[in-house]
Amino acid sequence: MSVFTGWRAALRIARRDAMRAKGRSALVVAMIALPVLGVTAADVTYRSVTPTLAEELSTEMGAADALFSDPGMGAGAIQQMPDAKSYSLVSEKGPEPGSDPDARRTDIGAALPEGAQATSIQSVPATVTTRYGMTTTDIVEVRTADPMVRGRVDLVRGAFPRGDGQLAATEPFLKKSGLRIGSRTTLRGAERTYTVTGVVEQPDDLKSAALYAEPGAVIAPWRAAAAHDKKVLPPNAGVKEWLVKGAHGAGVSWADVLAANERGVLVVSRKVVLDPPPDSEVPMARSMSGSSYGGSEELSVALITVVAMAALEIVLLAGPAFAVGARRSRRQLGLVGTCGGDRRHVRAVVLSGGLVLGGVGAVVGVGAGLLLTMVFRPVIEGWAGHRFGSLSVHPSELLIIAAIGLVTGLLAALAPAIVASRQSVLESLSGRRGIRRSSRALPVLGSVALLAGIAIAVYGGTTGDSTPVAGGSVVAELGLLCCIPVIVGLLGRLGRRLPLPPRMALRDAARNRGRTAPAVAAVMAAVAGSVAIATYMSSSLAEADYEYTPVIAPGTVALFASDSRAVERLPLARAAVERNLATAGGHADVGRVWAGSDCSVYYESENDCGSVELIKPTGKGHSCPLTGKGAKELAASLSADEHKKLMRSPACLDETQYSSSFDGETGGIVVGDAAFLSTYVKLRDPAAASALAAGTPVLLNPAYARNGEVALKAVHRYSDQDKENRKLHPGKAVTRTDRLKVYQAPQRYATTPGVRMILPLRAAERLGLHTEVNGSVFRVAHAPTDAEDQRVSAAIELAGGGLYLQSESGPGNRDDTILLILSLFAGVVTLGAAAITTGLAKADAEADLTTLSAVGAPPAVRRTLSGFQCLVVALTGVLLGTAAGLVPAVALRLVDLRQAVQNMKVNPVESAYTPIVLPWATIGLLAVAVPLLAGLLAAAFTRSRQALARRAG
Repeated sequence: MSVFTGWRAALRIARRDAMRAKGRSALVVAMIALPVLGVTAADVTYRSVTPTLAEELSTEMGAADALFSDPGMGAGAIQQMPDAKSYSLVSEKGPEPGSDPDARRTDIGAALPEGAQATSIQSVPATVTTRYGMTTTDIVEVRTADPMVRGRVDLVRGAFPRGDGQLAATEPFLKKSGLRIGSRTTLRGAERTYTVTGVVEQPDDLKSAALYAEPGAVIAPWRAAAAHDKKVLPPNAGVKEWLVKGAHGAGVSWADVLAANERGVLVVSRKVVLDPPPDSEVPMARSMSGSSYGGSEELSVALITVVAMAALEIVLLAGPAFAVGARRSRRQLGLVGTCGGDRRHVRAVVLSGGLVLGGVGAVVGVGAGLLLTMVFRPVIEGWAGHRFGSLSVHPSELLIIAAIGLVTGLLAALAPAIVASRQSVLESLSGRRGIRRSSRALPVLGSVALLAGIAIAVYGGTTGDSTPVAGGSVVAELGLLCCIPVIVGLLGRLGRRLPLPPRMALRDAARNRGRTAPAVAAVMAAVAGSVAIATYMSSSLAEADYEYTPVIAPGTVALFASDSRAVERLPLARAAVERNLATAGGHADVGRVWAGSDCSVYYESENDCGSVELIKPTGKGHSCPLTGKGAKELAASLSADEHKKLMRSPACLDETQYSSSFDGETGGIVVGDAAFLSTYVKLRDPAAASALAAGTPVLLNPAYARNGEVALKAVHRYSDQDKENRKLHPGKAVTRTDRLKVYQAPQRYATTPGVRMILPLRAAERLGLHTEVNGSVFRVAHAPTDAEDQRVSAAIELAGGGLYLQSESGPGNRDDTILLILSLFAGVVTLGAAAITTGLAKADAEADLTTLSAVGAPPAVRRTLSGFQCLVVALTGVLLGTAAGLVPAVALRLVDLRQAVQNMKVNPVESAYTPIVLPWATIGLLAVAVPLLAGLLAAAFTRSRQALARRAG
């Protein structure tokens, strides 16, 4: 028999065996196909979501040949690289500071090539009415119906705007504003009303909230209204770009680009970018020589890691299935031996099973990956925030992925093939398994590797090197893998006093370690990665929360007037806030204080207004020990917790707290009363309220007080432009430092955002300071939503405008999408591994289950036994995976801690707080919910009654 003839026969036997055991074959195909599906979908998605150079140009300039823009560097000549990503002035002299932006703008129209067609694009931030009230958004003027715009702005539904009274909106703007096609919105200031005629999108930014109008429909009336009201426009408001189509379809050449550069215009030309000129023709090329970009090596390492992990999952989960299949077919394999076949023919039969099922799984996985990517393309584009240029499929990469799946199927069948070939013909025909002892060296080696890996990872963490962390974590996980057979063997001893089903499940897992241990290892590998990433992310979020400093006290909102004229409209604005927000307990007024000329008015000279400030005493308890002489030595001697405690002390709060709208020019001195004390500071102290009523300031930060007094320095300086006060106070500035008795609030109120001391109106008048009520604070049940904020803005605008609302939104939104995906991935692998192991246990222990039924065991025992078998695998794998995942997470946080401590030594006031926070929600989901679900599903899908089979032989 030739080699090829033997393999043909082996493949035929494997194919027939796979068709006979359809359930087991489906499990193997599924476990091979799932990782192949994931890698295929990831490959196609990555290739599709990463735009090519031509696709980038299409989203930037639509169907035009070039994009001409003003780089904002004045009207002088510039030089640029062919891709326009780097540019500079030819002359070092830039625009004069403070010069008129309009006078410095480049005339792009004069730089267009002769005979070219062009359409302009310009945008302004403007306030428009919404369903809820008012909001500020970008309004873009561009002829959206022009074919040149296709690709940069596309119509989703409805119609493009035509005429001065129509607008198109993006989907995010409609969702935010509550408007729809056919709704009307009014441009505030110009008081012009427009109708929304369609929904458009920017393919490269699907999350953009903007409005689109025809050229001249919005910006001209908006500018006229701003000029009438004497409002200062934003510096870049209305800056134009031009989409250009070259004459006679010739495009925009490099010569056209250089000519535009002479006029100070930056050009992105499709023709030039796709076919750049030689460096000898690029004036700027010399300064860009030697540039290089990295990242490909890291990408290759990540790709290899992903493929290796997928292959490991396949081998761990599919290997036991082939082993059970070989045992189920041992009589058939024995017959091969009786017909003259030797060990290599037996190996060929089992390996052919891996080849057949691996090939089917690879093909199914690649096909399903492509199909799922196509089906979920809109969802993926929404996550990415931009459209695919096209569904990019690289056949060579898909063939490699399929080949990996095929080879992995062969590897999964390799160990069962070797074991099957070593069995004697007599054992195979009689059905005896023989006695096999577990390796005694393997757990010892695993224990040593586990301890060594932990030590290496911790060493890498303490030295700040992430390479030993990664290596040590892998070694520790491999060591734990080696220990799993022993751990599974110990499970049998835990069920001595348990009822029959859990006792049998534990003993079956311990007796059949060949199929239990790989499934537990697969679960452990998936859970370990998920727990490691989730732990690191949770710890990083806790660190960000600690370092975040609120600008407004949580649970409150503040309403401020932008100028003295707007103060008169405060009562109407307060009513609007109380009517539209979930306020509780009324409001409290807050005022500002100043000396000399009002510093909120703009003066040309920086010393043209007065100032008021608290003078912090020197010495222990007043000066922050982490600033000044000896600070670095002190920081080096502190632990992270000690540094954290010191930075939270009143003396050091000024180094970490950011200014807020209360600070102004007075460093946290505000004019308020008992209502402000209880509403904003949340200090309900009758003694403090009485002190304010008596004209005594309340000090929140005790570091500014000595012997119950504070030093208040006021510089009375009057500007030459402040003519009235200048006549009353001629001459040089007058500086006064007064010592005031204060009431000291408890130290915990020192962290109140933006406020160091509350100055009563009586005390300010006694000191000859100027005061003005410029806002109010409110307690609220929750931060304002978009709709509530729009309602308040509309009400304030109707009252005359000039006021704005400030609220505390917290350290940022917590996007748990990544943690959710990791939990789902680990949960699916856990369920899959537990289900496969349970199915294999049923197939492997059919004789035992038949015996149970024969001796009168209740039907529910069979169902309960399957549930506990599934629960044992899932729970054991999850617990081991959680322990394994904590090793790299803790080690990486040690790396962060070392880096933070080094930064603290350079800048002593920088925080070195690096917590390790366990993701209890993720761990609870994986350790409790998923194993219970696995057990319940296994019990539910198991038949409780079994027909008695005829005894073989």
